[in-house]
Amino acid sequence: MRIVLSILFFFVSSTAFAVMQPSGYKLGSGDEVRVTVFNHADLSGQFVVNGEGVISLPLVGDIKAGGLTASEVEAQIKDALEPDYLKNASVSVDVMNYRPFYILGEVNKPGSYPYVAGMRVVNAVALSGGYTVRASQGKIYIERGTQKKMPADPQTLVLPGDIVHVPERFF
Repeated sequence: MRIVLSILFFFVSSTAFAVMQPSGYKLGSGDEVRVTVFNHADLSGQFVVNGEGVISLPLVGDIKAGGLTASEVEAQIKDALEPDYLKNASVSVDVMNYRPFYILGEVNKPGSYPYVAGMRVVNAVALSGGYTVRASQGKIYIERGTQKKMPADPQTLVLPGDIVHVPERFF
């Protein structure tokens, strides 16, 4: 019985985790990816997307990763390896660590925090020590990429690189 419950818990928790991953996630500066080239450990490894949106791989050099999904980066690496270096290269790219998100304004500890899959505004506020007494809890905004500030509520998803703004209320 104990084993069945453990397996069931693992299945449920791993399924929930898989659902919470950002879909169509575009890589950006600060993301860490694992590149695996099948049967070529010397070409595989973990790489950080630099400030210019590039990862530097052995043999092929710089590959543009910023603004692309993991599958698009896989295709770019495969194209760079074929036909000069490998025939029928099998490449996989996995995001190991997401770039942080930021929370600013009327929270107790504003700053940068590590992203956790499935994070919502309420979790971000809790991580930052909660609201200050002057916080306008009903007027929170999220700045995502090049988009303007979007209104958010406590259940709005926070994505890597987001900037959460908690403004001051006026009495």
